[in-house]
Amino acid sequence: MQHQIVSQGEWLTARKAHLAREKELTRLRDAIAAERRALPWVKVEKTYEFDTPEGRKSLADLFGSKSQLIVNHFMLGPGWKDGCIGCSFGADHVEGALMHLAQRDVAYVAVSRAPLAEIEAYRKRMGWRFAWASSFDSDFNYDFHVSFRPEDLARGKVEYNYEMIEPGIDELPGRSVFIKDERGDVFHTYSSFGRGGEEILGTYMLLDMTPKGRDENGPHHNLMDWVKRHDEYQSDSKASCCHG
Repeated sequence: MQHQIVSQGEWLTARKAHLAREKELTRLRDAIAAERRALPWVKVEKTYEFDTPEGRKSLADLFGSKSQLIVNHFMLGPGWKDGCIGCSFGADHVEGALMHLAQRDVAYVAVSRAPLAEIEAYRKRMGWRFAWASSFDSDFNYDFHVSFRPEDLARGKVEYNYEMIEPGIDELPGRSVFIKDERGDVFHTYSSFGRGGEEILGTYMLLDMTPKGRDENGPHHNLMDWVKRHDEYQSDSKASCCHG
């Protein structure tokens, strides 16, 4: 794209016009966030258990001392050599937020279908500190439409992001939010999938301010054109889409 070169005054006029649009987006974001918080809740009646470094835990246990829980449906299936590149990119952005989330009564836990030993090996490699639980022998991932059984895939389409799609893979990413009341009952309040979690990616927000933007002009036209697991940037020849 050839950019016009103008005077400072002309630039300021254009910038103020764009600022008005940015303010529209800010107000719309605030309104959508309020609508999100006002969504109805669904009581979680089914019992889910997870393997964690501290032993078996229920969904309610994952809250710890908090009343709100964000679950990152992290794509790491049984036997995968590596976690999903996109999920790993997102996880890098969460680390700095953990202490701040804890101050606002929010627990954050990643959940994957890989056995705990495989999760812990990958977490150690990446150097992450957030809680990470295994749903290896649980229906949790399937019930929240981020993992798909062979028979689901055989039918050709699965439910993901509130529509029927052809997934092409047995694991997909997402985020789910829960709240626990004084009696210990757990309610599902929100889930998002696909690009629904893009705003947590601070790298994207910074790139969006630069002249070249995300510069994702390769074959995928998304982060797969350039993002690597953070320990692969010096030797990226083995980088793959989602699992090694």
